[in-house]
Amino acid sequence: MKHKPQLIKMKKLKYSLNKSPLILPMLALVVACAGPKTVENEAIESTDFEIVKYNNPGTSSFLGVGLWAWPLPMDYDGDGDMDMLVSCPDKPFNGLYFFENTSGEDFPDFAPPVRIGDAISKVQVSHTSQGVKVLIPGAELVDFKSDLASKEQALFPIEELTKDLGKKPRFNQWKMVDYDGDGDLDVIVGMDDWSAYGWDDAYNEEGVWTNGPLYGFVYLLENKDGQYENRGRIQAGGKEINVYGAPSPNFADFDGDGDLDLICGEFLDKLTYFENKGTRENPVYKEGRYLENEEGIIAMNLEMIIPVALDWDKDGHVDLVVGDEDGRVALIKNTGKTEDGLPIFSSPKYFRQQADNLKFGALVTPVSVDWDNDGDEDIIAGNSAGHFAFIENLDGAVKPKWAEPKLLETDGEPIRIQAGDNGSIQGPAEAKWGYTTLSVADWDGDGQKDIIFNSIWGRVEWIKNTGNGLLAPQPVIVDWKGQSPPYPDWNWWKPKANELVTQWRTTPFAIDWNKDGVMDLVMLDHEGYLAYFEGKEGEGAPILQPGKRIFYGENGSTFTNKDKVEDANPGILRLNISDAGSSGRRKISFMDWDNDGDLDLLVNSVNISLFENVSESPDKVIFNHKGPISEKILAGHTTSPTFVDWDKNGTWDVLAGAEDGHFYYFRR
Repeated sequence: MKHKPQLIKMKKLKYSLNKSPLILPMLALVVACAGPKTVENEAIESTDFEIVKYNNPGTSSFLGVGLWAWPLPMDYDGDGDMDMLVSCPDKPFNGLYFFENTSGEDFPDFAPPVRIGDAISKVQVSHTSQGVKVLIPGAELVDFKSDLASKEQALFPIEELTKDLGKKPRFNQWKMVDYDGDGDLDVIVGMDDWSAYGWDDAYNEEGVWTNGPLYGFVYLLENKDGQYENRGRIQAGGKEINVYGAPSPNFADFDGDGDLDLICGEFLDKLTYFENKGTRENPVYKEGRYLENEEGIIAMNLEMIIPVALDWDKDGHVDLVVGDEDGRVALIKNTGKTEDGLPIFSSPKYFRQQADNLKFGALVTPVSVDWDNDGDEDIIAGNSAGHFAFIENLDGAVKPKWAEPKLLETDGEPIRIQAGDNGSIQGPAEAKWGYTTLSVADWDGDGQKDIIFNSIWGRVEWIKNTGNGLLAPQPVIVDWKGQSPPYPDWNWWKPKANELVTQWRTTPFAIDWNKDGVMDLVMLDHEGYLAYFEGKEGEGAPILQPGKRIFYGENGSTFTNKDKVEDANPGILRLNISDAGSSGRRKISFMDWDNDGDLDLLVNSVNISLFENVSESPDKVIFNHKGPISEKILAGHTTSPTFVDWDKNGTWDVLAGAEDGHFYYFRR
């Protein structure tokens, strides 16, 4: 069901009759704040945050839900071709979505998603000799096509399996298969164990992770006359199968020799093949090997992958349909060939759909800017995968027509920031994430729009725009006055002499704050305080000065992760008081919300929170926390604000990037 937009009464607003056209938001704001003429306007009703559409009929985009795609490929509508159901447990795009195959092709442009129910947690589909079976932990969902999750048939007590784990599993995946060829369906369970891994802040001074790895086990529950008996963890190569978390077990005859082999996923991006060297009735599995082809080891683009085995194209070879963390779903086709006992699969090919909701990965971080200098507002965005994209506004309409996101490149390769083995404070399980968050400004004063960004590393860098292309990221420069650069206490690594290293995943907002013609930077410093880094003229780019904590909270100075301001007395504004993995994470933007000539602060929250600028001098800016601008929940993890004026009415509106990868427009 579609949600009806909620009407929220807004206070009386003023708007500028002579606001500068949006060429580059940060620079336009300086002009707009120089004393605009204003008139009283009647109270404006907002339609609240609304998801942004492509508005581009006849085009396609990647098939996608929000954060975390749990695919259920099946012929859902009974017309003989394969459709796609995807369960998405995220906010705000939570739901079970149906993507119809309207063409009957093996690789169609699916119809746009239709929400047919709430998300089903940890749901798995099994294509068996007895038909399609849909399971959740501990139970089968019977009559799934007609009743979805309303009818559960208990299979086996979950606690009988979890009692041997160090802590509650994050992935608890149940499937059905005739494991031993006796004609009935057994239950296979994949569970992970995070007890050795812990979670964060466990590197030594050399950047080596000192906690344990993730574990991923596979259990057999044998069907004995309709009752299931726990046979324990399945072995391969003489020891328990153990992959790097999130096992997603799939049994099928992948190599075409008549018995059932096993392919497991993992928390990261790869797939492990366990060949059955025994028989159909008495399987014995070889030690696991990563799937690979002529391009190397097969890897998904992101993490937390969910593979499902089925013969997708009905060519007699069992393929893999794999959900990725950013909401996309890919086909990994079984070629039917084997090399040295390893079945050969094609590299992932991500499914497409008819373009509907504008989307760029997950935890998208947009900036509205006229990137291509054609007079309308485009979007430059980062995301959880560490990419950057240009999303072109094709017509400048009130509801713009959008092109598909285009990855920004340097030297012909997409720019991508990733944590690798030790770049995330939360450990090596986050190796594929980048969490790019950015602003756009003419950083070096050459007339071209550059990108200034932070990421999972907490290192602030910029990407120079030459006018003919982009250069590789390079550090912003800070004159630390002969002192060692500060950095978060929990970092195992230290910044170089002139680098700016602060808390991770927090926006570096580039703006000429003091209006001296040189770009400055406003962002969280290494201790979570909002700080002003003044820029001084340098050779080719500004040289920042050490951060000054000039921002204060009138009605409290500490903004907590519960989106509340604490500390009753006015004090220096601290937007995050947490450490290690809970630090940083603040996405900010400045705009003149109330058209009074100064800049107010927007901060990520359950949607977007407003801090009104109530007093300003060169050394002290006081904000009053007004709270979220809406009651709609857009975040489980985060949002990211920017501002737009698509309707060209002289009032800045808000555009929020959400963790589901979609964009939400708040018209004031």
